[in-house]
Amino acid sequence: MRHATKNDDAAYEHAFHQAQVELVKFQKHVIKHGQKVLVIFEGRDAAGKDGTIKRIVEHLSPRETRVVALGAPSDRDQRAWYFQRYVEQLPVGGEIVLFNRSWYNRAGVERVMGFCTDAEYEEFMKTVPMFEQLLVHCGFTILKYYLDISHEEQERRLKQRHKDPLRQWKLSPIDAKASRHWKDYSEARNVMLARTHSVFAPWIIVRADEKRSARLNVIRDLLSRCDFHGKDRHGPPADPNAVFLFDAGQLANGMIAK
Repeated sequence: MRHATKNDDAAYEHAFHQAQVELVKFQKHVIKHGQKVLVIFEGRDAAGKDGTIKRIVEHLSPRETRVVALGAPSDRDQRAWYFQRYVEQLPVGGEIVLFNRSWYNRAGVERVMGFCTDAEYEEFMKTVPMFEQLLVHCGFTILKYYLDISHEEQERRLKQRHKDPLRQWKLSPIDAKASRHWKDYSEARNVMLARTHSVFAPWIIVRADEKRSARLNVIRDLLSRCDFHGKDRHGPPADPNAVFLFDAGQLANGMIAK
């Protein structure tokens, strides 16, 4: 594998700066026109959701940008409508909200680890497309990104967390079981993508083994899917081999990690 050079680093930072300039233009448009933008990030443990979100919001206005990463549901949350605590976090006019994991916890970790019943899972899978269609009908822009990494890369990153004292906060009991349940998570992911991919709220797959590529291409893809005043239509598009709309065939052809 070729190692990055100083020229590679400089080219990446220049491209990233350009992309972040476009993000600022986009946010100004969102604020001016009172748009409600929701960006959902899902993916394996250690897939790079934190780092990607951090780079997206780095130069955006903190007043009109929120990152939502909810913890385990409380006793009250467990007695409420499943979507209720997420609805409270949705963007209002002029806001961009990024969910670091979302209501899709029910289709992923809750399903794999047995934190929900079969009936609760099935109800979620049936109702989430209707819920998202309602949000879009009510003026929300929804972008759903699934960050996909290989089993080998996940193991490497989880080992890094154990060794690096500055990453200890990322460790959780779920992390310890992530690698052992790789196949279970794959099966849950495959069903989730197939059943909740839709025209109004499609899944966008991000091949995230290479962190820098994933971060840059997510921003480029996000910008390409949103119209805004001052948009540089001649800017480079996202790499179609790195970021692409979900298709069921990708589960068999190697585009999505098995």
